[in-house]
Amino acid sequence: MQPVVEKLSGLERRVDLVVSLADVEKEVQAQLKRVARTAKVQGFRPGKAPLSLIERSHGPGIRYDVINSEVGRSLDKVIGETKLRIAGTPTLEPKTEGVEEGSMAFSATFEVYPEVAVPDLATLQIKRAKVEVGDAEVQRTIDILRKQRATHEAREGREAQDDDRITLDFVGTIDGVAFDGGTAEKFPFVLGQGRMLPEFETALRGMKAGETKTFPLTFPEEYGSKEVAGKTAEFKITVTEVAEPVLPELDNEFAKSLGQAEGDVEKLLADVRANIEREVKSRAQARTKSSVMDALIAACTFDVPKSLVENDTEGRVVAAREELKQRGVPNADSMPIPAEAFTAESERRVRLGLLVSELVQNDDLQAKPEQVRARIEEFAQNYEQPAQVVAYYLSDRQRRAEIEAIVLEDNVVEHVLSKAQVTDEDVAFDELMGTN
Repeated sequence: MQPVVEKLSGLERRVDLVVSLADVEKEVQAQLKRVARTAKVQGFRPGKAPLSLIERSHGPGIRYDVINSEVGRSLDKVIGETKLRIAGTPTLEPKTEGVEEGSMAFSATFEVYPEVAVPDLATLQIKRAKVEVGDAEVQRTIDILRKQRATHEAREGREAQDDDRITLDFVGTIDGVAFDGGTAEKFPFVLGQGRMLPEFETALRGMKAGETKTFPLTFPEEYGSKEVAGKTAEFKITVTEVAEPVLPELDNEFAKSLGQAEGDVEKLLADVRANIEREVKSRAQARTKSSVMDALIAACTFDVPKSLVENDTEGRVVAAREELKQRGVPNADSMPIPAEAFTAESERRVRLGLLVSELVQNDDLQAKPEQVRARIEEFAQNYEQPAQVVAYYLSDRQRRAEIEAIVLEDNVVEHVLSKAQVTDEDVAFDELMGTN
């Protein structure tokens, strides 16, 4: 007789499970006898203690395990007969009413996976990111590399401006009292890089060596030091040196400093262009992938199991706590992190995961070995010894699985793009790279 599956609400289901007490006792006695063969009981030689003593010491634990095992078998049988796809861990509650003599019964409540309806891909509207890499983008990158390797030379009478190295003395007070970390002498930093608070840098701009200024500064409420967070301090600063940045020439020595062994400037420019193109390709693909996933999510209406959302949310809370610990935040282990802050994103991730799995299964989009190897080889080009990186990823199962997951997503994206209404979107280089 087919088990009765009761639909509660949404994806939640309930079934009754019946376990024979005779079967439980038979298995309990069998296990007790096995334990008795080697059990050590005070006053008896090993294996010679009466079974009644063994039952008093081991019986409750064995009986608990046997009942759980029998209930599990009963649930597995129901799952097999009804072909249910259970999501998460069932909740068991004992039943007392309507239970036949010689048996015990439980109600198992659980969620099932939804029927995933794949939307009509031809109706989806996708924006595919397109970015041009020209000489200007290469030159801009070279300029950044030159700035990163700049030296500084002191200039008398120079007004401080961004990228200058400023050396100064400063004293900060709150209500006339100096505070920890608010005083320094001959303190150097490069203006405009965000090392100091914006008000501090604003006050320095335009100052010359030898000049002094006093100004108020209000610390942000979330400032790292609780002693000064949210308070207004008064700073007195004296500039002792303003040093102008001097960029290295784009020559053979500069090329060598960037790893171009022959010092060939043209080869350096070609390498820089190739690196930019790889990065642009990766970011453009990520942007297009985001457009594809957004379109898929917007077209989905099926419910998702709450248990899967809760599991994902718990994982994100753990990850957030680990990130706080790595950043040196005190009490990261006990700091309250509301799970509700991640619920919406977790629900999206679960729904998208179910939909992608359905697409992969329906359209045979699994990652193929040659695709995985090609992606690893492409990724390895970012390293000095790509052959070693390829060998490492191919030999490490976990790392290879990470690449397989990326390739699988790429296959889904390409499949959707081949069916959907796709519009090419020109994206500015600075916008794509996040530098505007």
